[in-house]
Amino acid sequence: MEPFAPVVRPEDGGRHEGRERNEGTATAGTENGEKGRPMPVPVPLLADLRPWRRFAGLEAGFSTRLGGSSGAPWHSLNTGLHVGDDPDAVIRNRRSIAGRIGWPFEAWTSVSQVHGNRVYRVTAAVRGRGRERQEDAAAEADALITDVPGLLLVMYYADCVPVYFYDPEHEAVGLAHAGWKGIALDVVGETVRAMEAAFGSRPDRLYAAIGPSIGPCCYEVDEPVLQRLLPLAESLRKFGGSGGEALTVPARPGRAGANLKEFARRLMMKAGILPSRIEISRWCTGCRTDLFFSHRREGGRTGRMAAWLGRRS
Repeated sequence: MEPFAPVVRPEDGGRHEGRERNEGTATAGTENGEKGRPMPVPVPLLADLRPWRRFAGLEAGFSTRLGGSSGAPWHSLNTGLHVGDDPDAVIRNRRSIAGRIGWPFEAWTSVSQVHGNRVYRVTAAVRGRGRERQEDAAAEADALITDVPGLLLVMYYADCVPVYFYDPEHEAVGLAHAGWKGIALDVVGETVRAMEAAFGSRPDRLYAAIGPSIGPCCYEVDEPVLQRLLPLAESLRKFGGSGGEALTVPARPGRAGANLKEFARRLMMKAGILPSRIEISRWCTGCRTDLFFSHRREGGRTGRMAAWLGRRS
């Protein structure tokens, strides 16, 4: 069963017309050329991490591209301030998501992502940093950890892998951003080790999840990237298990499809997380540009989805 549950299912294909609901009204501007007629207010289409609903007070989810205020090519629920979109539209989208999940926007906390493996511990002192200005981000990092309730950790994606961690014993959470560079640098394992050091988390007691991201069907990489990934793939061979997928899929000469989700899963296992505690999304952002932004499929000019994780106060 797909662990990330938006309104539509992966098997629905493109048949989600009418699922992007509009609620509320506004009278500013016009609709259908009639001045003063109420305009529909978009409602964001979001996917929560369904298996983690059982953890009281925990909020974990991922946005789609539907139900926002941004115009093309960022239409419509773009959450990235760094992609050329109107900042006011991005902030409206972010506020809309926060409101939809019942969190104050002041809790929305972000860093500048740099495709590395630095892990940043978020404290109450930086609560809300980066929510309205990229320059105000709390740090440069590609993973966030905290044990402070009332902080909503948020990172941004358009094909890269969202990686979630939860330690119910120490009430700590972690969220990572893993593209191929982050995978090669083991940002996944670095996050687990940072939670061990900071909170005393035991890897075998952590829960983890891998969110919607590009699959090997849509993510063909060239020889320089393969030179970084193939040695890692060899070192992760023993963590495949009976149900493991291939880490790379041969394509044209000198090229292969990279399975970033499977790399992330095996890095979790290498770090000590039990496979029975790992959830993996089946959504491919490259296949489903009707629902998600895809940097690869849309030529780099597109929006960003948001992943969030936090414990309510």
